Amino acid sequence: MDLAQGPHSLQALQARYGERHRWLLLLSVMLGSMAAVMSSTILNVAIPDMSTHFTLGQSRVQWVTSGFMVAMTVSMLTTPWLLSRYGYRRVYEVCMWLLLAGGVVGGLANDFPLVMAARVAEGLAAGVVQPIPAIIILRAFASEEQGRASGLFGVGVVLAPAIGPSIGGVLVDVFGWRSIFFMVVPLAMVALWLSRRYVPTSAPGGVQADADSPGLDWIGLALASASTLMLLNGLVQLRSDDATVALVLLAMAGLGMVVFVAWQRHLLRPGRRVRAASSARKTKSVRPARRGPLMNLQVFGHRHFAMGALVSFTYGIALFGSTYLLPVYMQMGLGLSPSYIGAALLPAGILLAVTIAAVGRLSHRMPPAHWVSWGLALLALSFALMPLVHPAAGLALLWILVILGRIGLGFILPSLNLGALRGLPKDLIPQASSVIGFVRMLGGAAGVSICAIVLEWRLAVYALVASSPGSADLRAFNETFVFLATMTALALLAAWKMADPNLTSAKD
Repeated sequence: MDLAQGPHSLQALQARYGERHRWLLLLSVMLGSMAAVMSSTILNVAIPDMSTHFTLGQSRVQWVTSGFMVAMTVSMLTTPWLLSRYGYRRVYEVCMWLLLAGGVVGGLANDFPLVMAARVAEGLAAGVVQPIPAIIILRAFASEEQGRASGLFGVGVVLAPAIGPSIGGVLVDVFGWRSIFFMVVPLAMVALWLSRRYVPTSAPGGVQADADSPGLDWIGLALASASTLMLLNGLVQLRSDDATVALVLLAMAGLGMVVFVAWQRHLLRPGRRVRAASSARKTKSVRPARRGPLMNLQVFGHRHFAMGALVSFTYGIALFGSTYLLPVYMQMGLGLSPSYIGAALLPAGILLAVTIAAVGRLSHRMPPAHWVSWGLALLALSFALMPLVHPAAGLALLWILVILGRIGLGFILPSLNLGALRGLPKDLIPQASSVIGFVRMLGGAAGVSICAIVLEWRLAVYALVASSPGSADLRAFNETFVFLATMTALALLAAWKMADPNLTSAKD
């Protein structure tokens, strides 16, 4: 059947549902993204219990989070090729089945390697799903509607981590860490049902999914995967007594990235692409030998995108580092129970959702770069003031700072992708969406490891000199928050340059 003319093609669904279809499509992928985001963040509240259950140190159990992040980071780069080859629906449904299977297997597993395998499967699915909403928003919505659509999507995605820790904290206290895995199952099931109704079988742009599209750049994927793994392993090894292994791994990761960039540039050479296309036409093979680059480096030729990618990287370090650090700080540093933490974080999460909706509606009043800059400033301030929190003085200041940080996130989330992707040629939007997601998650994966490294380093230092263990813990956590404040403030330098002076129309 010709998918472009079939009953579930984009054209057929638009004819059936009219103007409502783009909003129904956004709702469908929003549910899948909520499942992906929940699976990436919800497990943090269960890390201490998992460490005890498997009798593993913090560095080993942290790989439950880092392994997920590595898989999600690398798989993001495959999204444009997968969509072009198989279309929206097939790719989206396979990802939802992977998330569902990962939740069930992880919740039933008795061995830590099986838990890790389930997390990697969830990470692969979450990575492929993440860039899809931005592609849909920029392709299906007019420029004056994109802010509203981004705000609506952001509200939905934020509700998952806002409500998740509250429910998750209670589940951990009552049923144990296994129950956390099952939270993603109902969302994935609803997303599967919606996809059968509203997600088209066609590829980005509404064209037919092309089985003759360029082959996947397996060499680039292998280089990106190996480099990311070596980077995170090197960061983990920095905590050991032998720094030589860490330095070797980090050097190999850097070399791998250099080779990856050189390979992508090679695949973009005009002469090579013309020869490959000519050869494919002559052979008329079903699976042509030509390959497109995994990461189209042409997107970095646009200054606003390059600066947006840099903001995404440093923002990823701060966001995911704090997502890992905050629950551990509240449990280990302040001695709060998981259920109390979840209940306390719920109002801040709801306020974040409200902020995103408001910024989405007001986004046309200021350039996206301005919203991002204000958000980064508020987020950095919330981290920088964390050392003022002390249990003896009550926890009111802690909740105020958490709320301040969430408001900052509300300014950033709906604006960053729009600021980086607006004005790009339409054929580069799928690539640009996956690239900016990749650099954000690469920063996030590194941020989780870096925060754990800084925290363990400061804990070790203060354990030798502190007169009381409690004060030692708090000082170590406070200095880690200051580190996050510094990283977030550095992102402001790129955010100020993210506005494109040549971008005269959002419709270009």
